[in-house]
Amino acid sequence: MTGSTKLLRMVILSWSLACQVAMASDAHTNEKRLAYLVSDVDIPFWGIMAEGIRHQARQLGYGVTVYSAGNQAREELRLTVEAIRAGVHGIILSPTNSSAAVTVLKLAGDAGVPVVISDIGAGADSYVSYIESDNHQGAYDVGHLLVDAMVEADWESGSVGIVAIPQKRANGKARTEGFLQALTERGVRTAGILQQSDFSYRETYDHTRTLIDRHPELRAIWLQGSNRYRGALDAIADAGMTGEILLVCFDAEPEFIGMIASGQLVGAGMQQPFLMGEKAVETMDLHLQGAEVDKIQRLAVLPVSRQNLDRLLPLIERNVLGLEAAR
Repeated sequence: MTGSTKLLRMVILSWSLACQVAMASDAHTNEKRLAYLVSDVDIPFWGIMAEGIRHQARQLGYGVTVYSAGNQAREELRLTVEAIRAGVHGIILSPTNSSAAVTVLKLAGDAGVPVVISDIGAGADSYVSYIESDNHQGAYDVGHLLVDAMVEADWESGSVGIVAIPQKRANGKARTEGFLQALTERGVRTAGILQQSDFSYRETYDHTRTLIDRHPELRAIWLQGSNRYRGALDAIADAGMTGEILLVCFDAEPEFIGMIASGQLVGAGMQQPFLMGEKAVETMDLHLQGAEVDKIQRLAVLPVSRQNLDRLLPLIERNVLGLEAAR
């Protein structure tokens, strides 16, 4: 018996007990409760989405428990069992990756617990609804935004390196495809793609430095996330290439507003995690009331640059950075 088979059997046995406990729990309380299963809530994007979920849950009278898996699929399965055992009425899932989501959906489905996917994607369609960013279009727009900056600097003959999120994720594939489409249309070359696995500062630094060292013609880096942008900037600086290699990101950090305004960052494709969290809870609530909901809901990614920053700032503050939760 393989290790993965043993793990699955252990989870199924644990789930069987969890169902019994969950039914007993429901018999003693009428409180509506949701679980948010997230790959790693310490990553700002997911933390903001969690705030959006909490915000909308309060508006609709739900309690929410956040279960963070630390980006570990094995822990994600354990937390799935724990959430089912707690007797939640619905699960909102931002999985560690699309393939790992399949087992989570199976366990929840067997327990009769509906699931709304909020970003990343799933390798099965047994969910109520999938709330996603338009990753392909957002990355396509970011690609054109970057090439515009390269043209302005007369660097369009240079190449672009990509530090990517895992390509096992549906959103990762969509981002790469959209970005490469834009570069191909503009005749700009790529210098290669290196995937993140632990999303650490060191990994981001090393990937960026590797791309710089291997490709003397490199003129830009696209970081498919945001929270480790400092690793990319430090690698560029340590290579003596500050001002010679552009950086563009996906997602956003609060400091990006000032960095884009000053030109330190070319721009970013900003997803709207606070809004996504709100939409996920709203969708789950409608489903639990017996209403039909769209299977796929796609939200825009904001292509933010110095040229449109002021106009988009209200949306950025609320839907991207989640400042509504602090008000």
